[in-house]
Amino acid sequence: MMSRSNWAILGAAVLVAAVGGWLQHASQRARVPDGVQVTQAGQIAPDLALPGLDGKEHRLSDYRGRRVLLNFWATWCGPCLKEMPALVQAQSNVGKKGPIIVGVAMDDPGQVRTFLAAHPVNYPILLGSLDSPGTSLRLGNVGEVLPYSVLLDENGRVLFSRRGVLDADDLKAWAAPAAP
Repeated sequence: MMSRSNWAILGAAVLVAAVGGWLQHASQRARVPDGVQVTQAGQIAPDLALPGLDGKEHRLSDYRGRRVLLNFWATWCGPCLKEMPALVQAQSNVGKKGPIIVGVAMDDPGQVRTFLAAHPVNYPILLGSLDSPGTSLRLGNVGEVLPYSVLLDENGRVLFSRRGVLDADDLKAWAAPAAP
């Protein structure tokens, strides 16, 4: 049985942890510029229009009817480059009519083209806006950390988002057929 002083220490530790979590959340929200809507899980993603490497504008709504994994990355981001082979393999496993990965490069277009010439991928690459608010911020990446991924359902609703490298379970969840 715990003594009164041990209960007091435990209570203080829980209180400190709760306050720390709240402060972390508040500091992340403080990074969002006034007037910027940040999409949360369960909401429909904004119909962003982003340039592709093909020079054409592409909208997120172009992918409606398919599950979409948006993967934000940059050529200078080591963890981003580490996860790219797994993304290429995952896209290969689902075929052309299934879910699709859409890479969103948060980088200089010239550097992206040079990188992809040496390391081609089998999914489309769009160019995100580096100006504030960044493209990934609008889709929930409050810390604007890369890599960052957002899974959209067939209607463009955010199912989940993840900061950091996706693991095998994340990619299996992305590729799994939607529940009826």
